[in-house]
Amino acid sequence: MAKVKAIPDGFHTVTAHMVVTPAKKAIDFYKKAFGAEEIMCMPGPDGKSVMHAEIKIGNSHIMLNDEFPGMDYMKSPSSAKCTTVTMHLYVEDVDKSYDKAVKAGAKPSMPIMDMFWGDRYGKVTDPFGHEWSLATHKEDVSPEECGKRAAAWMKGQGCG
Repeated sequence: MAKVKAIPDGFHTVTAHMVVTPAKKAIDFYKKAFGAEEIMCMPGPDGKSVMHAEIKIGNSHIMLNDEFPGMDYMKSPSSAKCTTVTMHLYVEDVDKSYDKAVKAGAKPSMPIMDMFWGDRYGKVTDPFGHEWSLATHKEDVSPEECGKRAAAWMKGQGCG
């Protein structure tokens, strides 16, 4: 048997795997909103659903699939009525990327702003319930300065 790489070419140590329904529509949305490239798409047993798909955004792969009845551990945000993960994208021009995502159908959930940690940053929610943060790194901030800025920001938000 031929020796294969433990981590396939093009993948990183951590790879997101999303449950999203309907997955085919989500793939089309991610192409429009984030410039995703479809790597592969394996149909489910019914020939309509997606058993497993892979897309690539920038240099990162994301795996995804539809929900499957009877598999309670595989719920999309629509069925679970929440999402507990935010997908984060670093991009060259966050304002342009944010606008592109919104025009493709994402809902703004946090406006773009300059943040205390040195990123220009904002969030959108895709039509399938997943949250995406987008950022362009603008400034390297020391841990001490970041702490000061964070405290000031939290105070401005009414926290502390």
